[in-house]
Amino acid sequence: MEKVTSSAAPAKIGGGGESRRQSDLNRSFKLAIRSLLTSCSKQELAKAFSNFSNAEQESLHRLFIQVITSLHKMVEVGIALETVEQLVEEKNLDPLFSEKSNIVDAVQILSMAKKNEIHYLMGMLEKVNIRLLDFQSRIVLIKAEDQNRCLRDRVELLKQKMPDDSGIPVVMEKV
Repeated sequence: MEKVTSSAAPAKIGGGGESRRQSDLNRSFKLAIRSLLTSCSKQELAKAFSNFSNAEQESLHRLFIQVITSLHKMVEVGIALETVEQLVEEKNLDPLFSEKSNIVDAVQILSMAKKNEIHYLMGMLEKVNIRLLDFQSRIVLIKAEDQNRCLRDRVELLKQKMPDDSGIPVVMEKV
């Protein structure tokens, strides 16, 4: 029994580097093979090869199963190869994986960027703390002014209710 092999290379993701004709051929092959990858019952095979003996039909069915299994494996390998090709292409495009880039330089640049970011955030935090203290002092001032206003209002109310004594208003105004 001879092995079934395909001379068609697996399609590359994104069509990188292959001709339109090769791409069309691969697409057509995949569409044609898809219908073969569905299972075929023994009865359908026996019906198709009715002039063969039962032993030959059984042998054909086993061969068919082997071919389908082999095709499944080839398609799976093709998909795996496409994925590997895509990963290699992505790796080649990534400057951090490039052999030309210096990892130490990249680490230093990242470290400096992080230090600058921390310095910036510390400055922002300090500004927020200063504003918070400013708001707190304003709140204390507003509360004190409100308390003074309330005390003045009470004194005025007490002045209105109290009989006119000459010494009390002078003492109250000092307060």
